[in-house]
Order: sequence, then structure tokens, then C-alpha cells
Amino acid sequence: MKITCITLWKVPLTSHEPYYMASGKACKTVESVILRLETDAGFCGWGEVCPIPHYLPAYADGVVPAIAEVSSALIGQDPIGAEALIGKVDALLPDHRYAKSALDLALWDITARFAKLPLYVLLGGKRSDKLPLYHSITCIDPDDMARIAKVAFQSGIRQFQAKLGADANWEADVARLRKVREAVGDGPLVYGDWNCGATRLDATRVGRAVRDLDIMLEQPCRSIDECSAVRSATGLPMKLDESAHDFDSLFKAQALGCMDVVALKLSKFGGMSASRRARDLCIHFGTKMCVECTWGSDIVTAAAIHLAASTPVNMVQNVCDLSGYVSPRLDPEGPVREDGMISPSNAAGLGINPDLDVLGEPEAVFVQ
Repeated sequence: MKITCITLWKVPLTSHEPYYMASGKACKTVESVILRLETDAGFCGWGEVCPIPHYLPAYADGVVPAIAEVSSALIGQDPIGAEALIGKVDALLPDHRYAKSALDLALWDITARFAKLPLYVLLGGKRSDKLPLYHSITCIDPDDMARIAKVAFQSGIRQFQAKLGADANWEADVARLRKVREAVGDGPLVYGDWNCGATRLDATRVGRAVRDLDIMLEQPCRSIDECSAVRSATGLPMKLDESAHDFDSLFKAQALGCMDVVALKLSKFGGMSASRRARDLCIHFGTKMCVECTWGSDIVTAAAIHLAASTPVNMVQNVCDLSGYVSPRLDPEGPVREDGMISPSNAAGLGINPDLDVLGEPEAVFVQ
């Protein structure tokens, strides 16, 4: 079996409501890049990457040129065994992991489809039929955030991420956390996420002001060292996201004792191959994981669910149904949340078959 064609599309994904974060970051309409690999045996595989502007060293317009650069190393190659082929691609184009993540997902999808197995089987076997979701709440007025939390709670959600720092007002962030906690009551997980947008001082002031509540903090500052200092000063558990993006950063965070939970995002690590290895390292560390991607729709949502479903139950903090925050859906038959949970497809591969009418005209096509 040989790869015969690589097709890429750009699809604007619009959030159901504007999604605000610290430091001016926002998700309103964000471009997702969809990748399809076709083979001479009739099998195809799908990948997706959707970088948020100003979030990580990644941007949507960089994906197509990166794939064009490595297309010669892909066309005519056997797609079975993603890691071997990605190794050839890495030799041709170092890093650019966000662009390669869509390619890597497509290779895993083809391999699982060829094996006639759900992807979770190749990742270690299914350990969970249902996975807990968190709901991310845009950083707006504290009362409005509480309203969103109540609606999500009524749908079965029991884990809530409150975005902080959009107005650079630490006292408002305290109110946000207090209002959300009050809205959902004791028991559910509530954590405040600054997306690197806080100073150590402001994050520490917020943390100390809510120490009477059951609260976790997420990535207040850009560096692991700063996040570690905030954890030490507040005594609150810490989730790392942006600064935990490769093995070196995971080892450092573990050594500093500031990684109670970590966000394993597929595009951040470079796809399924690297994320699977990072998953296994976190299992060794005893670090709970949020398994997801940066942003996107049905393809990355399904891929993350397969990885989480093959992870020991006690090591999965939560997952995210990214496709539930945006429109259009790429595949209306993709997984959806139910009672605060979501389940992987049992179909071969990712179990996602995008609607070509939704994708529209391709952005680029590479053939033999």
C-alpha cells in the first residue's frame, strides 16, 4: 500500500459564543486545517490541526507550506506505522510539530482502518467506555460565568475550567472563581486558567484569596519556574498546559513538583505518536492528564478521546469535546457529550468521516 495523494482544506470554525482568555487571546472564528491521506489500496486517513492565534508557536497558514515541504517524503510511501514515516519527515523538516500533528493523526487513522480496529486498540486497548468532560467558561463578567457553569452543571458536567485574566483585574478573577464555585456547589472540580497571562504576584494574590475554596490553578505564568513559585506560595494544586510541551518540560515540571495535572494536547506535542509517549511518561510520574487538543472539531476531538480511552482510568482527569464548542461539525455522526461524559467510536480508525460538502474546495493537493 502506498500514499498517492495528500489533500488539505481550511475550514473556519466559529465558536457558539465568543471565547475570551488572558492577554487578548480569543476564539471567535479560527481556521482549522484538515488533512486527508489517500492510498492506492482505497484506504484514507484524516488529520486536523487548529492553532489558536497568539497561543503557541503555531499558525494555520504555516501548515500547508510545511506539508508541501515534506510531501516528497510521503508520496509513494507505505503509511502503515506512523512513527517510522514521521521519523523520515522529521529528518527532512525539523520541528514544525503543529503542522506534522495533522499528518501523524492521519497516518494512525489509516493504520487502524487497515487493521479494521478502533484506534484505541492500537494505543493500548480500551480502558474506559465513557470519559469525563470539563466545560471551559469564557472570561467575562463573574455573574455570567456563573450562569454558564449552572447550565453546564445541569447537563451533567462536573469539571469546570474558568478562564481568567481577560481584564487584568485580579480581584475580578477572585470573584469569577467564587461565583463559579458557588454556582456548582461543593464537590465538582473548579480551576482557574490564565493561559500564561498573569504575573506571579497577581496569581498568588488570587490563589491566596480563594484558599478557603476547593480550587486548582492552571498555567498562571509563562514559565514552569514561575508556575512552581505560585504553587508554593498559594498551596493550591497546579495544572500545566502551555509550558508542558515536550519530554524536557515534563521532566522539569515533575522535578519541581508543580504538575498535579497536565494538558496533553495533540498538536502541542506533534500528533498521536509523541502524545502517546508523553502519556506513558505521565503515567510513570503519576500525573493526571487532560487529554485534548488546542482547538478544532471532530477529528482532533475523536483522536484525543481514543488516546484517553486507552489510558488507565485513574490517570485521566478529563477530556474535551472541542467540536461541541464550534460550528460547523465536520462529521455530524462524531462523538457528542451525554450526561457530562463522552465515548470513543468503535468503528475502525478514528471513526470520523468528514462531510466533503462542509470542507469545500481544497487549499492544496499533492499527488504522485
